[in-house]
Amino acid sequence: METRTVPPVPRIFEVAVAPVQAFFRLEASSGILLALCAVAAMIWANSPWADSYVSLFEARLALGQGDTLLHFTFRELINDGLMTIFFFLVGMEIKRELAAGELRTLSKAMLPLIAALGGMLVPAAVYAALNAGTPALKGWAIPMATDIAFAIGCLTLLKGRVSHGLVVFLTALAIFDDIGGILVIAMFYGTGLHVEWLLGAAALTGALWVCNIYYVRNGVVYVVLGAALWYAMHHGGVHATIAGVVVGMMIPAKPTRRGRDVLEELHGYIGQILKEPEDESVRSGQLLHIEEQLEDIEPPLNRFVHLWHGWVAYGIVPLFALANSGISVSGMRLSDLLEPLPLGVMLGLFVGKQVGIFLFTWVAVKAGLAQMPGRATVLQLHGVSVVAGIGFTVALFVAGLAFSNEPNLLAEAKLGILLGSLLAAVVGYLLLRFGPTPRPQARPDSEPATGAA
Repeated sequence: METRTVPPVPRIFEVAVAPVQAFFRLEASSGILLALCAVAAMIWANSPWADSYVSLFEARLALGQGDTLLHFTFRELINDGLMTIFFFLVGMEIKRELAAGELRTLSKAMLPLIAALGGMLVPAAVYAALNAGTPALKGWAIPMATDIAFAIGCLTLLKGRVSHGLVVFLTALAIFDDIGGILVIAMFYGTGLHVEWLLGAAALTGALWVCNIYYVRNGVVYVVLGAALWYAMHHGGVHATIAGVVVGMMIPAKPTRRGRDVLEELHGYIGQILKEPEDESVRSGQLLHIEEQLEDIEPPLNRFVHLWHGWVAYGIVPLFALANSGISVSGMRLSDLLEPLPLGVMLGLFVGKQVGIFLFTWVAVKAGLAQMPGRATVLQLHGVSVVAGIGFTVALFVAGLAFSNEPNLLAEAKLGILLGSLLAAVVGYLLLRFGPTPRPQARPDSEPATGAA
């Protein structure tokens, strides 16, 4: 009988796929993809095919029927719909840090909280000072945000040049930034409050809180309640994406059972089934029981973060960047950058951020409220403060809310965001790359010795 050999997978396939796999293993890959989408949007919006860019993201869509028919553009679907999932992930990340991370104690949270306050107040003041008495003043919150994907991605490219403590400090600072940005969006960028809808939103929040108390793990429950909360907030005058944050904060962050109890129970169970004769029809059910028991050890919050992180980092946020970074510069002059709005955003991000974060942190350390993060030098702290001026995703989001009906002002704000963020990234990278190396740091054995997290 003739045997036939199966031809091997073409090597060209391995050659083509390997670089893609290597890219997604890179810690900074989400930030790099975000930057590429922003650049692609700028090129597309200023190319001979610029009309297709506008047509795609301004395409009219409809959902529902009759009196409940909703009309929106593709860009609105991304900004108000898909970005709710981004804020859902932000809410879960905040809760994880508060429950078991770097923000779980006041002593650990104090310094990044103080730094974040400086990094929000000073940029807003810089912008407001330049735009006082103009219609652009309502964009005062634009330069307040730090883009955590870009900022941490930048530090990842500097492995060995930035201590782990500084990376943790910047991460915690960015999370407080997110909290501040969420509060600003909720309080200042709504559309007029409607009490009856807000009461409904409060009731739905209560239902989500009950799900948290009773450790509900079924994702469908949170999807249904979250969608209803989004709808209630949308009609209540609070920006609907805040529903994502609320749902994220209500996902249980602790396991339903102690890990040791589950492992002891499984130890006996596995020992028992190993003594039984092999039966595939029975074995599948036994393995399913073991899998269900192990799920009790993993908090639902961790499972949901793992489930959604890839979709958000490599799908939703890059798509948001593509939809919102396309600014036509035809007819613009360099002198236009000196207009109060773009200049206020640029200086807020590049100057206000670094001054606010560095000054507030330095004063807190000198006052004895906290120690210098990661035993950093003053120059290293300054470099990280500059990197924190990379404001992109949330800054673009706030700009869209502030100038939703004023396309010219919105374009100026976006240009300021892109240029200010670029300045912060380049200058911050150079300061840290060619500055002093971090001093040796005493660290717990469970943590890696060097490098960015």
